[in-house]
Amino acid sequence: MAESDSVKVAVTNHTKTIELNRQDKLNALSMGVLEELKQAIEDVYDNPDIKGAIITGKGGKAFAAGTDIDQISRLNEMNGRKFAEFGQEILDLVENCHKPIVAAIDGYCLGAGMELAMACHLRICTENSKFGMPEANVGMIPGFGGTQRLTRLVGKSKALELLMTCDFVNAQEAKNAGLINYLVSDPEELEFKSNSVLEKITTKAPLAIGMIINCVNAAFGNQEAGFQTEANSFSNCIKSHDFKEGIMAFVDKREPNFTGE
Repeated sequence: MAESDSVKVAVTNHTKTIELNRQDKLNALSMGVLEELKQAIEDVYDNPDIKGAIITGKGGKAFAAGTDIDQISRLNEMNGRKFAEFGQEILDLVENCHKPIVAAIDGYCLGAGMELAMACHLRICTENSKFGMPEANVGMIPGFGGTQRLTRLVGKSKALELLMTCDFVNAQEAKNAGLINYLVSDPEELEFKSNSVLEKITTKAPLAIGMIINCVNAAFGNQEAGFQTEANSFSNCIKSHDFKEGIMAFVDKREPNFTGE
């Protein structure tokens, strides 16, 4: 298995496993992780020996628990927009890949981690998994397409509830809401199920599978305006007093005092 600082990759039986590897940060997505993830996904596109991919998180505690709080706290309005658009670009690569990509989730799947999972074509999780979009707790919104993909998957009403309350949902609640395709008992079954589902899909005609992905994505129409609105709103949050207060409160482990400014 090849290994980098923050992402491990391996190819077995024509399946590429992409494992987020920042256990001390609960596999939070930093700029470095995003860049390595982009390279790994581009290889799925380009390598004819790869028929599909699994994205997962190492350590058993988290698939990915959001973005790196230390890094995001240093963003300003301009580079905040670039950060959001870069994340959107990579997750678009995942969503529009002509080969099937499965998110194998064990543990926390929060914020940008949940955005990454939602960009995958299928999601499988263990009973230990928890899902949430807690960005509003620190004066922020999702920036990698989460407002758009969550609405597509669970509907407007449930998406607004999860985004505005920042509540976590357990694995069964996520399955009932339509966020998850399969729910399994433990990490061993997660690995087995993820590989077996991919193996079943890759016995079908590759061109047809790619066309199915393209057509299903097209059913939602042109989402460019929605994604751009999200990136603009993300950068506006970055320059707000509430975001600075939210980050300070998070670091200080206290309740934030939001003013709406």
